[in-house]
Amino acid sequence: MVKLAQSTVKYLIEAEFSTDGVVERPDIIGAIFGQTEGLLGTELDLRELQRTGRIGRIDVEVNSENGKSSGKIIIPSSLDASETALIAAALETIERIGPCSSKIRVTSVTDVRSKKREFIANRAKDILQTLIETQLPSAATLSEQIREAIRTSQAKEYCGLLCGPDIPEANEIIIVEGRADVLNLLKNGIRNVIATDGIKIPKPLLDLCAEKETTLFVDGDRGGELIIKEFTQVADIDYIARAPEGKEVEELTKKEIFKALRDRVLVEQYKPKSEEKSS
Repeated sequence: MVKLAQSTVKYLIEAEFSTDGVVERPDIIGAIFGQTEGLLGTELDLRELQRTGRIGRIDVEVNSENGKSSGKIIIPSSLDASETALIAAALETIERIGPCSSKIRVTSVTDVRSKKREFIANRAKDILQTLIETQLPSAATLSEQIREAIRTSQAKEYCGLLCGPDIPEANEIIIVEGRADVLNLLKNGIRNVIATDGIKIPKPLLDLCAEKETTLFVDGDRGGELIIKEFTQVADIDYIARAPEGKEVEELTKKEIFKALRDRVLVEQYKPKSEEKSS
């Protein structure tokens, strides 16, 4: 007897039966095959359908009590809806099971695929929600990413030093240590920035400091202190701005960048961190 693969089941026929005597499972199976044989023609003969795998294994639950039997019949089907309905209706024509009079009533024909569709729909919602929350950027995020890409693509060079596009014409400039610092400030809309890009301060940068109002923006660590010390000895610096303690300019958020620049101090008023702690 062929057992229908679960993946090919389309419908489940469920029926209840009762008899006026005691019967067993073989009696019920025999009645189903015997009394429906030829009823619907050769194309819907249950034995042939089961042999070809279009009807699955017939499950029967039997309970016997007080000299009578009752129970449930379940038949999986891979036929189409109309053919499955014919098979279900044929069950109700069975009048005897074994030696006993019987009555069979179809209680339901369930579309197994509807449960799968429901699962698919619910699972798809979960997957889509996860996708939206974790992978798909919002319109605002996309717009910001585009703006950032445009800003960073505006990086130029001034006498070999990486800078923003406004350096030649700006009245005020911001000096940072490295290329990554320049790109971060450009990404956040600050275009009058230029990098020292080395230990030795180049002459073109010294000339800019003499010509323009200059803010030196350094990392919040000991390296930043050393750069301040070096620049203030050889360049005409007007203001000092520092990243928060322990942070680098290249990793600052937009909010942190603008706060640091707002909190800049005149070079004459600047106190190194070591002096602040000792005082």
